[in-house]
Amino acid sequence: MTSMPSEAVIHVVDDEAAFRRSLIFLLESAGWLVIGHPSAESFLAAAPALPEKGGCLLLDVRMPCMSGFELQRQLLAGGPPWPIVFMTGHGDEEMAAHALQAGACDFLHKPFADQVVLDAVERAIRQSRVN
Repeated sequence: MTSMPSEAVIHVVDDEAAFRRSLIFLLESAGWLVIGHPSAESFLAAAPALPEKGGCLLLDVRMPCMSGFELQRQLLAGGPPWPIVFMTGHGDEEMAAHALQAGACDFLHKPFADQVVLDAVERAIRQSRVN
């Protein structure tokens, strides 16, 4: 991974607390500013705007109440979308195709190697800076 400015903000939205903490630790150790949310509703309640220096969402597909796909639809309806990297432990090719067709940057299957997620975040941040 090449070094990118840390002004970008990464939001991790995942209902599994231990996984969310582990992912936040990994991203922070790579120099990123990271904010965790236990649910899609929590992310929406925080109502973060896409930072001028870029940002992305690392978003779990399957969560109680509102799914990652539902959050993606709401964000798309609300204006300039956050670049999204979906994560799932229970995905298939059809699910990945759906996510990517709706504008997601990437679709990762848990568990994934650290470098895989770091590279996906870097691509998403770059996309956020282009739009």
